[in-house]
Amino acid sequence: MKKIITSVGNTLDSEFDFRFGRAGWFCLYDIETGSTQFIENINKNSNGGAGTKSAELVAELGATQVISGDFGPKAKSLLEKMKIQMVIIDKKDKTVREIVNHIKNKN
Repeated sequence: MKKIITSVGNTLDSEFDFRFGRAGWFCLYDIETGSTQFIENINKNSNGGAGTKSAELVAELGATQVISGDFGPKAKSLLEKMKIQMVIIDKKDKTVREIVNHIKNKN
């Protein structure tokens, strides 16, 4: 199972990005292999539709779950249609590593 964690930067020590569609980076975490890969969110500076374009990117990456702080209504609707689970974290002071470790400890 692959999960996306929104991130400000491209390392595990980067801060969690509270925004989904305008997140700087997506950390793709593969539970089965334990690997992480950072993909720059090319939609972050879009004039419009950043959330839906980002949702499409998440689907292309094969993620079944997205962890972020906020999803816009259009992105939320599209992710629901694609059966991609959304997990909301309301604490902005987390790093990507802390979230990955939490996921590892749950499984």
